[in-house]
Amino acid sequence: MSHTRPVIPVEGSASTTHLATRPRRNGNGTLLSFPVLDEQPGWLGRRLAALPREGHPVWTYVYGILVAFALIASISIVLGLVLTRVLLHVHGVAGDDESFVAFLARHRSSGLTDASLVGSIIAGGVVLPIVAGVAALAACLAKRWRLAGFLLFALAVEAGSYRATTLVVHRHRPEVHRLENLSVDASYPSGHTAASIAIYGGIALLLTSRIKNRGARVAIWGAAALIPVFVALSRMYRGMHHPLDVVGGVVIGIAALSALVLVTRAAGSAAE
Repeated sequence: MSHTRPVIPVEGSASTTHLATRPRRNGNGTLLSFPVLDEQPGWLGRRLAALPREGHPVWTYVYGILVAFALIASISIVLGLVLTRVLLHVHGVAGDDESFVAFLARHRSSGLTDASLVGSIIAGGVVLPIVAGVAALAACLAKRWRLAGFLLFALAVEAGSYRATTLVVHRHRPEVHRLENLSVDASYPSGHTAASIAIYGGIALLLTSRIKNRGARVAIWGAAALIPVFVALSRMYRGMHHPLDVVGGVVIGIAALSALVLVTRAAGSAAE
């Protein structure tokens, strides 16, 4: 009775070369395929992908989300405390931060007020969850689970970091007539600005990773950049935030979006 010995690939052989060069199965060519999420992660992403050991790659995603939230919230809180306890006590900083909002308040008109309402709504707690939810549902139907969580958890990490910051950092809203009835000691940071960057910036990132036309890419990124600016001006116009609060929102939004790109790539690497 003969026995067949298993063939063990030797480094440098055709077998190992095939395995090393095999492209990632990322569903290229499908409607919901976005190359930016399927790229190989860097050093940090590879470390994250190795966390679950032999566990399901979904744990990479879970660990990544939790770590991202903890880091971004911590950074935001530290920046907020530096702002409220140090920077605003530097001569002239608080006055300059207040004066721009006062300038906008002095130049209010019915048309501008309506425009500021639009700017608030498109980055508010109704529109953005719907956008993220619809995108997640479409990705789920296509069985693209990493894509399903991308915008949804970018918004979740942003919102969680914003809420955690407001629990620790208390800054009074601008001393102008405010057009919304919200808590007066939650000026820092601007959650609307952060959320608009996380969602609209995320959409732009997905679209431009598929589009090769330079003009179209510029137009998409231009719109993605102008929307947060419009949102930030709207929130300041309505007397809800100072300019430095907006800067805090920008930090959270960019950090949340960047973290989800990293986590999504790491989860894809773990799945392989």
